[in-house]
Amino acid sequence: MQREYEGEGLSEGQLAAAPLEQVRRWVAEAEARQADRGDVAEPTALSLATVDTDGRPNVRTVLMRFLDERGPGFVTDLGSTKSRELGVTDAVAASLTWPAMYRAVRFRGRAVPIGRDEIATYFTSRAWGSRISAWASDQSQPIADRTALVAAYERYAVLYPDTGSVDDVPVPDSWGGWRIDCDEVELWAGRRDRLHDRLVFTRVADGGLDAADAWTVHRRQP
Repeated sequence: MQREYEGEGLSEGQLAAAPLEQVRRWVAEAEARQADRGDVAEPTALSLATVDTDGRPNVRTVLMRFLDERGPGFVTDLGSTKSRELGVTDAVAASLTWPAMYRAVRFRGRAVPIGRDEIATYFTSRAWGSRISAWASDQSQPIADRTALVAAYERYAVLYPDTGSVDDVPVPDSWGGWRIDCDEVELWAGRRDRLHDRLVFTRVADGGLDAADAWTVHRRQP
């Protein structure tokens, strides 16, 4: 089936001076649309691409838990496949996609570890059950069946019962996160007849995603 893309597009005159403001604007609009219409499920779902030691690509979906001038970030087990691959090859790409809005954001750069203090602060904001799951799951490793996974969860639930406190579950040593230090950020906006808008911020100097003079903008053909 084919459908016409009825997006609003994106012109150079509408584009923010630096990538951070533009990405935050689109994320906020996606979250607002989800609240209003319910057709943008998980607005911060980030498709994350890495490569293994043989150069073969891997892609999966994570939730963007951080977004500031240093780049978008996510949390994960440091022994997971994605973490092991990023530990060897830090080249990384990711995208936010909102089909209902005919919009996407693409990030390219290198992955850098998120500091332990920042991870610990975020960990305490998670629901108790999610914190228990971080202990129960040896992420990316094989397990016999669902029963074994639930049994591991139940063991840690007994070990760290829910007291309503933010520190009733300690942060696992293996739990951490990565941030994308971007050298390119592309804003894609769907248009009729597949004549889409693609505006690309490319790094030309040191500076964060909030520093307009660190980036140049060009239009890419659809």
